[in-house]
Amino acid sequence: MDSIVPIVLLCGLAFYVACNLGANDVANSMGTSVGSKALTLKQAIIVAGILEFTGAVLFGERVSKTLATGVVNPEVFLSIPRVFVIGMVSVLISAGLWLQIATRYGLPVSSSHAVVGAIAGFSSIAAGLNAVDWRTIGVISLTWLITPLISGLIAALFYTLIKRWILDQPDPHRQIREWIPWLSSFLIGIFGVIVFPILSVPLQKTLTQWGWTLPVHDIPLGIGGIAAVSLTWISWRQLEQQQNSSISNSTPEKFPGIEKQMAQFQVISACFVAFAHGSNDVGNTIAPLAAILTVIKTGSVPLADIEIPTWLLLLGGSGIVTGLAIWGKNVIMTVGENIISLVPSEGFCAELATATTVLLASRLGLPVSTSHALVGGVVGIGLVQGGKSVRLDTVRSIALAWVITVPSAALLSAILFKILNWI
Repeated sequence: MDSIVPIVLLCGLAFYVACNLGANDVANSMGTSVGSKALTLKQAIIVAGILEFTGAVLFGERVSKTLATGVVNPEVFLSIPRVFVIGMVSVLISAGLWLQIATRYGLPVSSSHAVVGAIAGFSSIAAGLNAVDWRTIGVISLTWLITPLISGLIAALFYTLIKRWILDQPDPHRQIREWIPWLSSFLIGIFGVIVFPILSVPLQKTLTQWGWTLPVHDIPLGIGGIAAVSLTWISWRQLEQQQNSSISNSTPEKFPGIEKQMAQFQVISACFVAFAHGSNDVGNTIAPLAAILTVIKTGSVPLADIEIPTWLLLLGGSGIVTGLAIWGKNVIMTVGENIISLVPSEGFCAELATATTVLLASRLGLPVSTSHALVGGVVGIGLVQGGKSVRLDTVRSIALAWVITVPSAALLSAILFKILNWI
């Protein structure tokens, strides 16, 4: 009974951190959809909640392993596992508090920044600067710099193509109809390359039990092909219905249905970003808790990648969804309305670029910032438009929040470690 109580309290603390993570970072997946009116706030919260949870459970393990044992040199704490546990508790508390403060003021900060900074802060105080794996910090920091650049370039490329071949054509309605199969295939393809191979594993096992043996690559290709064809057919039907409705109502739209159709694709891309966010950022909550539980179970500090139980991923995913539902409104509205005024075609490009960047990083086990990817994508689109549409004051405020997150979390974690260690 004595050992159960602290574990329950630790799980409650991790759930608190996950709630704040969901409240702050969910804006990265659904903010632009709400801002462009592709989704209402209520719809965004429901859709994001489902996909954030799914992404956390299916893909969250790899990033959790990176954060749990990659940021700090665990050998330094071999003789003092108690100090390591106290430090990880400090990480959870400081990350949760910083995210709550940022959410209170509507600032979309990076939870990855907060956790990595907190780990470095307590480690430096507990065992000196050598306790921190600065090489890993350098690699992770480099991804934070590269992420907005890559996402911005991808978004700019997407938007340039859509603008050139659809929006700026004499008959964009005809062009969007011709491009729907390509857009559908591209959407499903980007998502499918990352996700379908994983989803096909249990399906292949089931088919094998039924006596059906298929090559390992045929199942994801088949799923992707069916999804792309279905999305194309549904989009054509919706486009035709929108055009007929606009004509019968004598609406003043010169090319009815263009942005409505792009809104459909934006919602799908937003779903991909929500899935990507859940898969990448659940590690920020689970990694410290997994490290603590490993020490409690084995009595020693983990030296390599640790196993992440499924129930921990479920805990983190549940916390993200809860925080999103309760406190998510503030940051969603900030990202959706104050960075740039978006229409669905622009939001689609920004979110697709964000999903592409973060999903790839998640598969590589790199805890990149979804905030950086989204802002980079939006700014990339703004630059294609000439740069005047980007609200630089908002971008500067967000960038400042990014800069101060690491030192603030590190300082807060160091102070909390001193207090808890003294107690």
